[in-house]
Amino acid sequence: MDHLALVDMSSQTGLLQSFLAAIQASVSVLLVLLSGAIAAHMKLIDRGNTKPISKICARIFLPALLITKVGSELHGSSADRYLVIVIWGTAVHIVSFLVGILGHRVLGMPDFVTPAILINNSTSYPLLLITALEDTGILDSLIVTDETTKEAIERAKAYLLVYSTISNCVTFAVGPRLIDSEHAPDEDEEDSKADHANGRQDPATADVEANEETRLLDARLPNSPHPLRRNSFSFSRPRPDKKPQAKPDPRRPCFVPRQRWSHFSPGVKWWFLFILDFFNAPLLGAIIGAVVGLVPPFHRAFFNNSEDGGIFTAWLTSALKSIGGLFVSLPVVVAGVTLFCSTKEARDRNESVMKMPLGTTLYILFVRFIAWPAVSISVIYMLATKTSLLGSDPVLWFCLMLMPAGPSAMKLITLVQVADGTKESEKLISKLLTVSYLISPVLSLTVAGSLLASQAAIPK
Repeated sequence: MDHLALVDMSSQTGLLQSFLAAIQASVSVLLVLLSGAIAAHMKLIDRGNTKPISKICARIFLPALLITKVGSELHGSSADRYLVIVIWGTAVHIVSFLVGILGHRVLGMPDFVTPAILINNSTSYPLLLITALEDTGILDSLIVTDETTKEAIERAKAYLLVYSTISNCVTFAVGPRLIDSEHAPDEDEEDSKADHANGRQDPATADVEANEETRLLDARLPNSPHPLRRNSFSFSRPRPDKKPQAKPDPRRPCFVPRQRWSHFSPGVKWWFLFILDFFNAPLLGAIIGAVVGLVPPFHRAFFNNSEDGGIFTAWLTSALKSIGGLFVSLPVVVAGVTLFCSTKEARDRNESVMKMPLGTTLYILFVRFIAWPAVSISVIYMLATKTSLLGSDPVLWFCLMLMPAGPSAMKLITLVQVADGTKESEKLISKLLTVSYLISPVLSLTVAGSLLASQAAIPK
């Protein structure tokens, strides 16, 4: 009995330590978020200033981070781990989509419930959380080799980044098509609105950029059941010093001749652009990182010491690491700015931040903070203990359990704008995100549970 009592006390102590460490890490992330809110309150930055920051984060900082993290951690012997992440990430998003559709179609919730459940903050928030966990030392118990905690943390970041690439593809290609797809305005109405907003400017020649805070994509095929959007990476823009052609088609990719594009049927155009929307900057960064990691000469040139053939290590790789490092905290600061501005706007309109559809809000928060953590911890624990499908890396198990959890992505506000959703939907999502990030320290329970489950799954 004394022995059992000691074991039980040790278990409780381990749980308490894990929970306290997870609380510290979550509060650390919340304080970074708060720094953005303070900067906005001091009028050092406003919502308009965050747009170029978000663009450079998505187009330069994140791809650079993916190249260095994925490239350095991915090699022939570890490729199966990343395949597991791709399969898990795909399954998570499919299930999330079905749960969102259930809320919208069956339970009668607003259309934004589907992307709110489908797309969580899978990049900046978990990366910052993992970085904070490094300082607590609680991940040391998951290291089963002679590697250092720093090396394990860097590998965990690579795992999370691969998952975030899948999420980014879903965001760009699927997200805009999920909001207001049935009640979006007709094309003539859109043109009229654009003419009014731009001083009778042809909307096809409007300067539209894909970024985190403004419209990412902009186009719709006539008679299509879904809004058709385009990524500005893949589409030409009119040069300001040249008069645009009469009524150019803004949906046409720059590499497809106009004559050939005009012969495509609406269905072919829809699918062509749908597939094209998957190829965004983060995905290209992940592909480059995979090539660099899996091709031995490239891996050696980018990551070995200079005397061992690392001809790019001291300058190109170092620069990419410095650029990519900016991504970890900067988007969270931007999120703080956005949430503060949204809250201030609601207060200026004499609206309460907490005035939201109770059923919809609880449904989204339940799935994001309770249901998915419980399901992911249980499923990954069973697979890790009963099969060999997940390999023998406890750090991978821990990351897989964390991936589906967490607040919805800040890009939801953008998606509503992209899909021509109502102002009311935009207000509700802003309030939802504010509440989600305020209660984000609840993830401490997920972190502690994932850690204990991963420890328990390690073969004794």
